[in-house]
Amino acid sequence: MVFGIWMFPLMIIISLPLLLLVAPPPQLLLISGAAVDFQDLNLRDSIESARLPTRQPTTASTNPLRVDDTDDHVSEGKRRHHWRLTLLHRDHLTATINEKKENGTGSLRERLESRLLRDAARTAWLTRRLITTAHQYHYSVSDFGSAVVSGMSQGSGEYFVRIGVGSPPRSQYMVIDSGSDIVWVQCRPCAQCYAQSDPVFDPSESASFAGVACASSLCGRLPPDNDAAGCTPAAAGGQRYCRYEVSYGDGSYTKGTLALETLTFFGGGPTVVRDVAIGCGHRNRGLFVGAAGLLGLGGGSLSFVGQLGGQTGGAFAYCLVTRGSGAATTGDLAFGRGALPLGAAWVPLLRNPRAPSFYYVGLSGLGVGGARVPVPEEAFRLTELGDGGVVMDTGTAVTRFPGVAYAALRDAFLAGTSELPRAAGVSIFDTCYDLFGFESVRVPTVSFYFAGGPILTLPARNFLIPVDEVGTFCFAFAPSGSGLSIIGNIQQEGIQVSFDAANGFVGFGPNTC
Repeated sequence: MVFGIWMFPLMIIISLPLLLLVAPPPQLLLISGAAVDFQDLNLRDSIESARLPTRQPTTASTNPLRVDDTDDHVSEGKRRHHWRLTLLHRDHLTATINEKKENGTGSLRERLESRLLRDAARTAWLTRRLITTAHQYHYSVSDFGSAVVSGMSQGSGEYFVRIGVGSPPRSQYMVIDSGSDIVWVQCRPCAQCYAQSDPVFDPSESASFAGVACASSLCGRLPPDNDAAGCTPAAAGGQRYCRYEVSYGDGSYTKGTLALETLTFFGGGPTVVRDVAIGCGHRNRGLFVGAAGLLGLGGGSLSFVGQLGGQTGGAFAYCLVTRGSGAATTGDLAFGRGALPLGAAWVPLLRNPRAPSFYYVGLSGLGVGGARVPVPEEAFRLTELGDGGVVMDTGTAVTRFPGVAYAALRDAFLAGTSELPRAAGVSIFDTCYDLFGFESVRVPTVSFYFAGGPILTLPARNFLIPVDEVGTFCFAFAPSGSGLSIIGNIQQEGIQVSFDAANGFVGFGPNTC
């Protein structure tokens, strides 16, 4: 269903009374015009959910992709059915991957510290990125999706999608990143490739692989921060191909040539997307823990969302699975307007011309225990020069706020938890508690006040997280060190998040996952 901009305020008004009729369970979010005061956090469940699974689960997402020559036989009804995705935690890739030492299968504290080091690098990288122009690259496809895996407790802070690359499709895990604009995959021959869970993609075995000529307008659309946009040496036939190079804040990078390739998504029936511009990386370094490459979901023209263009209207939705191996191990990711739920609370997206890849939202304030924290609204404002603002990012784990906003939020939370025993800080977390021996604790809620009125009250497990197996829990926010605010994936866990870029809105809820 397609909604115009004028309908979103009406949707918010209609949805609120329905949500307020029933008091939310302690671990569920509330989207409304009023915040909740307190909620309970089950400590044992939180610690158990943060532990690694002891064996590989049996799920369809770990099965090899089957090969379909065409998607013409898939009916519209079936196509609309299968865009709903299965989202699994990164710990559930395969038992073989999880058993590798380099993948971070240490203690909860070791994995957390590793993740936070990478997260700090990600944050630094995010704040200095200036991305590409806003052209569109169109495909003719229907709503679809694919199996997704989360990488949180391994320390990477990213999430993963299982797709087919090439013709016939070869199964690959790809990092999904809402702050990136390049789609790329490791390719043979490898001058340098990191270890991945599936065989490295060989373009010589794909009937649909086609290199992009250096003179192509597509080559000229590489982001301006592309470190080595240019041309390869002339091939035997005199053709020169487009070269790309992208580096990431955590030390990862990919270098290779740009090509057009077919991607296949499975989720109840195949969706084949042809002529997707992807980077074929022959020299790569990665902290991707088994993934073959990256599926950029940013706002730029070469991201996967940007390339789909008007056919999906920039519409996609995700529900990031709660970290660890507890009961709530599934979430979803979907593309297309059918992914946009009824009853969500919609907040306008803001655009920063200096960084068009980022998804900015209007945040007007913060709340603790049902009361608004005294933070000036200017602390979250995106200026005309492109400074400040609030970015939603799947690749950042911990939510950051400017120092004045973070201090006010932390102090209000401390005042509401004065009876809980304190513990020493851990890494970037300066507010921690020694909850050894507690079964559960009652804590004040934490809420985001968005421009226009909606209030998102977080589940307790999204802001008070275990950092070891002996009952140390920390308040999972941090100061940004700049004017930029980032809403990270820990705070987004288990919440339906929908993007309608065509109309300029991001939606929250109405359900959890």
